[in-house]
Amino acid sequence: MAGQGMIVTPQVIAAEEGREVLRRGGNAVDAAVTTAFVQGVIDPMMCGIGGSGVMVVYEAATGQVTVIEFYARAGSGVTPEQWTHRFVREAADRYGYVLKGWVNDTGYQAVGVPGTVAGLDEALRRFGTISWDQAVKPSIRYAREGFRVSGHMVSYWTSDYGPDVVPHADRIQWTPESKRVYTRDGELYGLGDLMRNPDQARTLERLAREGARDFYEGEIAAAIAQDFEEHGGYISLDDLRSYRVGISEPVRGAYRGLELACAGPPAGGMTLLQMLNFLEGFDLASMGWPSAPAAIARARAMRFAFADRETYLADPLFAEVPVEKLIAKEHAEAARTAHDSPTTTQVCVVDGAGNAVSMTHTLGASSGVVTRGLGFTYNNYMNCFDPRPGRPNSVAPGKTRVTMMVPSLAFADGSLRYVIGAPGGTKIVTGVLQTLLNLVDHGMTPVEAVDAPRVDFQGEAVQAEQRVPADVLDEVREAGFPAMRRVLGYDTYFARVQVIEVGPGGRLRGASDPRGDGGAALAV
Repeated sequence: MAGQGMIVTPQVIAAEEGREVLRRGGNAVDAAVTTAFVQGVIDPMMCGIGGSGVMVVYEAATGQVTVIEFYARAGSGVTPEQWTHRFVREAADRYGYVLKGWVNDTGYQAVGVPGTVAGLDEALRRFGTISWDQAVKPSIRYAREGFRVSGHMVSYWTSDYGPDVVPHADRIQWTPESKRVYTRDGELYGLGDLMRNPDQARTLERLAREGARDFYEGEIAAAIAQDFEEHGGYISLDDLRSYRVGISEPVRGAYRGLELACAGPPAGGMTLLQMLNFLEGFDLASMGWPSAPAAIARARAMRFAFADRETYLADPLFAEVPVEKLIAKEHAEAARTAHDSPTTTQVCVVDGAGNAVSMTHTLGASSGVVTRGLGFTYNNYMNCFDPRPGRPNSVAPGKTRVTMMVPSLAFADGSLRYVIGAPGGTKIVTGVLQTLLNLVDHGMTPVEAVDAPRVDFQGEAVQAEQRVPADVLDEVREAGFPAMRRVLGYDTYFARVQVIEVGPGGRLRGASDPRGDGGAALAV
């Protein structure tokens, strides 16, 4: 039952720390912010204070939904033409661009001005009840005393993600300081090893003591700016000083009686709503899952929405994004007719008063850059800017790039029903989509919904988990979609969805995707 709330994250330890905040009377934002700091220590390639993200906050007393945007932004040193001569190709999974020398993916030029510290501070000041130092304090303990390296972390370090990205084992050791932090005796930490990071602990202690602005104006900012100046990065002290968090309204839509509130452009809420609009024209419940008709419908919805993403989605401060036109039901209806012929983390929290948070924050895939003495890794947010000038997602000073992060809330009859989100690059939006379909159309529990086998279509071939039957994929191919059955039944290629369901009487059921190491923690 509801008790004092529930939190779901891809890391069990982080969920437990958030639960303790709820047990002590903290609200959903208090728990989310505290958890995010812990995540940045124990899952340092996924997220941290060198990263960025977006948070969707629901206030139960007023029914208000607020989006807090803390995306990383290109530094003032960038130019639109800087990488034109280095362009090789767009990544096959539509996550980023391949450049000669990997300059957009690893190293100092790959880093955008981090927004996580400012975003967490803004959320806590607007909606929290605990102090800043209380929120930061639990993370300091894990940095100083250490934590055991998880199976997911080792898997991420050693997995081969193909020729379009730097191998993660190389990425982590890209700069000497990063190699020093993440290796021992020249080898990456192994499963179950105790990993300590005293430099990161000292940085977090300073943040707790001096406040968030030290990251942007104080001693930490000075160290960052000097390091980037010495190594050819694009971030200056003025860039840090001028960084500001964005506050916006969610993009809203509806699906089979559910009202959804999602993070809008440059995030993936618009794309998610487009897919749901497309699929609303099909009787998915009668198709079952997995089935060939349902797989084909899902692939068609992804093809439709991703085509619009390529054409229109951009930073709305730099380009006009026709959101209302694209999420209109009529737009999806026309598309259905026309087509009839053939590495991020997440926090979901609901507190005892019914307030809720869905937050996605990330390092991208991480840059392999650590400033000496600071101990944390920076994002590689520049990797998803289009290196070709004149396009909606082309690089420009102060601009943020497109992301498929899609923290979302869903309401039924005016009451909160689902809190959902995921890490996982471009596969986030398709993972959240399919989990919602499993909940709404197929009547699954949260655990069943995140567990069910998935497909993903980013424009080249339908990727299907090994648990999707071969005869289903045969029919997908007959419908005109190239399809590949992957070798793993629970494949980390797909997003790791986190979800909380609010049922009658405030009953909470939560699930953390079994493709990761996470868990749901109920505060009672």
